[in-house]
Amino acid sequence: MTAEATRPESTSASPTARQAWTRARGVVLGVVLLLIGAVAIAVIRSGAQHGRLDPRSADPYGSRAVTKLLADRGVSTRVVTTLDEARTSTGTDTTLLIAVPDLLTRGQQNLVHEATQDSGGRTVLVAPRASLGVLAHGVSADPSISYDSLLAPSCALPAARRAGSADTGGIRYLTSDTRADTCYPSDGLPTLLRLPAASGPGDTVVLGAPDILYNDRLDEHGNASLALQLLGSRSHLVWYLPSLSDATATDSGQGLFDLLPSGWLWGTLQLFIAAALAALWRARRLGPLVPEKLPVAIRASETVEGRARLYRKAAARDRAAAALRTATRTRLAPLVGIPAAQAHASEALLPALSAHLRADGQSLHTLLFGPPPGDDAALIALADQLDALEREVRRP
Repeated sequence: MTAEATRPESTSASPTARQAWTRARGVVLGVVLLLIGAVAIAVIRSGAQHGRLDPRSADPYGSRAVTKLLADRGVSTRVVTTLDEARTSTGTDTTLLIAVPDLLTRGQQNLVHEATQDSGGRTVLVAPRASLGVLAHGVSADPSISYDSLLAPSCALPAARRAGSADTGGIRYLTSDTRADTCYPSDGLPTLLRLPAASGPGDTVVLGAPDILYNDRLDEHGNASLALQLLGSRSHLVWYLPSLSDATATDSGQGLFDLLPSGWLWGTLQLFIAAALAALWRARRLGPLVPEKLPVAIRASETVEGRARLYRKAAARDRAAAALRTATRTRLAPLVGIPAAQAHASEALLPALSAHLRADGQSLHTLLFGPPPGDDAALIALADQLDALEREVRRP
């Protein structure tokens, strides 16, 4: 057995490893660059945003400093990450701070509102938007934000007047509650609200930005004073960090598209339209066939030899045998009085050939309509037999 015989056969539809790499290397390089960029961004962001608004974190965006100052003033801080812990911790002597209220599902928001509305304590919402309709009735967020971080109180709230200017700029709010204290306005809209409860001593504080709670901003302007007064009005502070792993977060009933911002959906639609237009632009136009003169004359023998080499390279003996048999049947049909349309119908061609040659129909069927040859030698033998059959039919 030769090495050529043991070599695995490949066809033109099965590209080599080098061809596959040449075709795919652009896509692979693009994916690798995207992964590298994503990892780099994740590392940078994780270094800067680690422990964001976590009272146990000493990182710049953590909030450990404010809890230390509160502890010096006799206010205890308890960190909770589940809704059940937050609900059971409410009371007249407790301030409940919700770090990221918009992470709460609609069902969780309703449960928090039920637990806090008559508790007599204080609820502090940090930069809420979507959750305002449930957690702070009568309050809505203005679409535009305040880019002025440092703002003056401009209200009668004692805590704000004592603190003075603070970094409260961020989300601006509108409220229909005439009893509300509207502080630190930006372009006429407040960035801090205090909403008294409908009954009892409780209230809700809405902060437009979390800056006054960050470790690296606490010692600037009146941030520390404002934070201590808002969070230290009760003897206990419950710091609620909503978590997606909370069991109560599974009742949202929202699908994937509900969680995606509308901008992503519109952007995806625009990309789809652009891709469709690009496909139409680059697609092959179908039209009538236009004959073209070859730049050089090619001999028929060279064409046949070139096609034969392609068949051999692809080990396509079945296609080569089919081409030989089809051509032979096409030439034999008019010689035995069969229409060209029936040249490839065995029930029409074989009886006429058998009568013309007085030969066995079974052998003719195997020769003209049989299975493909198993090797090159059988293919050559088939070509010789077909040639001999045609010569015999043409013999006068």
